[in-house]
Amino acid sequence: MKPITVFLTACGSAFAPGIIKCLKKNGEREIRIIGGDMVNDPSSQYLVDRFYPIPSALDAHYAEEILGICSKEKVDILLPQMSAELPVYLKNLHQFEQIGTMVSMTRNLNINIANNKCRLFEFMKEHEIETPEFFTVHTFDEFQHGLFALGYPYKPVVVKLPESSGARGVRVIDESKSKYALFACEKPTSVYVSYEDMKAILLDAEKILGKGVFPELMLMEYLPGDEYDIDLLAEDGKVLYTAGRRNPEMLMSIAQTSVLERNERAEKIAAQLVETLKLDGNLGFDFKFDGEGKVQLLEINPRIDATISIFAAGGLNLPYLRIKQLLGEELPEVKVSYGTHLKRCYMEIFTDEQENLIAW
Repeated sequence: MKPITVFLTACGSAFAPGIIKCLKKNGEREIRIIGGDMVNDPSSQYLVDRFYPIPSALDAHYAEEILGICSKEKVDILLPQMSAELPVYLKNLHQFEQIGTMVSMTRNLNINIANNKCRLFEFMKEHEIETPEFFTVHTFDEFQHGLFALGYPYKPVVVKLPESSGARGVRVIDESKSKYALFACEKPTSVYVSYEDMKAILLDAEKILGKGVFPELMLMEYLPGDEYDIDLLAEDGKVLYTAGRRNPEMLMSIAQTSVLERNERAEKIAAQLVETLKLDGNLGFDFKFDGEGKVQLLEINPRIDATISIFAAGGLNLPYLRIKQLLGEELPEVKVSYGTHLKRCYMEIFTDEQENLIAW
């Protein structure tokens, strides 16, 4: 088959090697991977065929920079890895099409609903799709009201920034956790916080946001069980492939252990949202088991998920199937090997003072 060039953003992330492996080990064609990342680390260039340092997606010149790279490298398909990029690409889709680059993403404004946890849960309520109990708050008084309405201090309560990702802007307010226990027994990556500490964080927000400005927040009931994810490939509101995984061990929102496992309720909720929002492409749906053992949706990642490589190991190579879908090629029948298990371990890349690879 004809070789193609793919641009992968966030290629320096911890999960990028797995996605790169999905693309390279496709069994059909050669894929040249151009990588871009905000962090210009010398090791990144050895993960991809060509590396470019790129600005933050919030930078005013972000689209211009990515367009320039795609034009120079004759990129066939752009695979965004960060949710914050998607609104920027949506505004500039025509310019990418003009240079012959297809951007892999949902191409309608509903992506802004999928990208915002508050808007998503409000949309689900409107369409009678079950959600955990939640409140959207805009003031500290609303924050306190929602907190107590969700059972604090007798129950833990989750607080989230609605457009955060990668465990940023997420805390669990739990008065049963002693501050000393958090210090002595929890790693610094712990999401648990006391009410007083969370109050201090929120009242400090105006130093960044401006005097008198309070951030929009979501308060949500705490779900005590394992995390569970549905990853799928969709075409304009129709699910083409889907599979699920339970994640018993998480670190900074990335699964450290995972096992392929079916859950009909999660599949049904994901399919309902794909249809009603007319979503397209690679999508990840994050769930968590509640106290009764029932999955409840946490959020949608309208892009490739961090742990998507486990599906490829189990026979369902979702990133490459998206490539075939965008190229208009016939899509194969696939059987998923449920029970496939993933355990994440560290991998090192060494470079010398001149940024040359050290083969050790």
